[in-house]
Order: sequence, then structure tokens, then C-alpha cells
Amino acid sequence: MSARMVLCAVRQHLLGGSRGAWARFLQRQSRGCVYSSVHGFQQEEIREKLQAFPGGSIELLTQESGLAVLTINYPSRMNAFSGSMMVDLEERVSQLEGWTDGKGLIVQGASGTFCSGSDLNAVRALTNPQDGMKMCMFMQNTLTRLLSTFTEECPQCRLPMISVALVEGRALGGGAELTTACDFRLMAPGSVIQFVHKHMGLVPGWGGAARLVRIVGSQNALKLLGGAVKVDPELALQIGLAEEVLQGEGTGTPLQRAENWLSVYTKGPAPVIQAVKKVVLSGRELPLSEALRTEKDVFGMVWGGPANMQALASKSKHR
Repeated sequence: MSARMVLCAVRQHLLGGSRGAWARFLQRQSRGCVYSSVHGFQQEEIREKLQAFPGGSIELLTQESGLAVLTINYPSRMNAFSGSMMVDLEERVSQLEGWTDGKGLIVQGASGTFCSGSDLNAVRALTNPQDGMKMCMFMQNTLTRLLSTFTEECPQCRLPMISVALVEGRALGGGAELTTACDFRLMAPGSVIQFVHKHMGLVPGWGGAARLVRIVGSQNALKLLGGAVKVDPELALQIGLAEEVLQGEGTGTPLQRAENWLSVYTKGPAPVIQAVKKVVLSGRELPLSEALRTEKDVFGMVWGGPANMQALASKSKHR
């Protein structure tokens, strides 16, 4: 039996049995991601309402290197999300979930600014609390899929890509929340991340508060939200909100420098990079005992795979 046939058999065994840790993980994520008809959420209903507020677009470019670039494009509104852009984002995430060769994702804004949150035209039209909550549920589902890689509609669909938010200019409100839906944040000089929700009489609704606590801790999150603090690159580095500042004297555009930064962590075969993201995800989301079992199962999915066999044939640990 060939190595490929063995690998397929192992995968079938691991994913086919409902008692496997990985299967339990998928089931758990399916139940928790985040809203479905069980919660009274009808996605098509809110999609139709959001589509009534057009403007801007969400563009996706995939590269043969396994890196993709997602661009928020509505410069005349500082890349604020219109209703149709929220739907666009969900559709782009679906496209990424079907991209089997994907390894890394950069999220950026067009024309030198990241995103200023929601377009006020849509916000004013959705002041009904029920519509506002449905929009909130729609965006929470989309951003959870973007970060934690599982969908409620299709628990086998996965987006195990390492993601980076490239923050130029301002990331305000919902834009600040979007940065937290990426694994890392890189900031250009002079850029600002600001959770301005308090000034609008609101709190984050797209999952930004919960994710922010995991990134910077509860005390820092309370300061950023309660004070609507303008987080510049220096402060972001200090509290762990950003990984690096893309200095102006560097060669290439900010996007090129972000691609170079990300390529360090996405170098290698796609199945291996995806497996790395999966085991880190399970460690973040699951109790330790279940995360250990999941790690074992993911290990079994790459053991004996093409990348593993090629490495064994070409390398020696003791050279």
C-alpha cells in the first residue's frame, strides 16, 4: 500500500469516527460558531436587508505562493462597511474556505487606511434593535469563520490559514474589531487602532471585545474600550496588540513588507502550515485533555504524508 493510500485511510479513520477528538472538536465548533436557526438566526433574511445598502466592495486576490490578500475597498467612506460589503466579506470567506492551497491571508484597506467601521447610512437604517442584533450575529459568524476556521453550516469546511491585519491609517470601531479577527496585526507608522464604540453609545458587537480580551488581557481591554483609547504603534507593541511596526525606511510597499513578514511563517507545504494552525486553534479553544487528543489526531493526518515522507528521504536529524 502506498504512503498516499495509508494517509487517506488514516484520515478516514480519524474524521469518520464520531468518538475521535478531532471529530468532537469539529462538532463542538459547529455548535459554537456562533448562531444558527437554533438561535432564531435566519442568515438569508439579514443578507437581503444588508444588500439594500450598497457601496464599496471586498476584493480577494489569491497567489500561487499560497498567500491571499483581502482588501476593504470603499475609500470615499474611509473603507467603512456598507451593508453589501458585509455580505461580500462573508462570500470572500466562503471562497477562502474552498481554497485548499491557502496558507496565509493579509487583510488590508484600500488607499492607505484600514477601515472606519460601519457606514452610517446602513447603521441609521438598522436602528431597530432586532435588525441591529441580526447584523451583529451575521458579522460575528463571519469573523469567527475568518479567525477560528470553522463554519456552522459546514463543520468540515476549514480556513486553516495564518492571518495578518495590515493596519495603515485608521482602524476604528468595527475596523478595530476586524483587526482582532486576524492572528497577527502589523501597523504602519502613524496608524491608529481605536475602539470608538463608547462615543457612539455602543459596545463592540462583532466579537471584538471577546477577542480583544484574549489578545491583550482583560485589564488592557477594559482600558481600551472604556477610554476609547487611540492605540498608536508604540502602545500596540507594548500591550501585545501588534507584532511589529513596518518602518517607513523599509524597502517595498507596506503590503510587500507584510507579505515578506508573513512568508516566514507560511514557508513550506500547505498541509503542514494548515496543520500548525489547527493544533494552535485546538490549544486555544479546547480544554487541555481534549486539545492533546486533537493534536494527536492532526499529527496522524500529516504523519506519512507527502511532506513528511519527502523530509525523511532528504534530511537527517543528526547531520
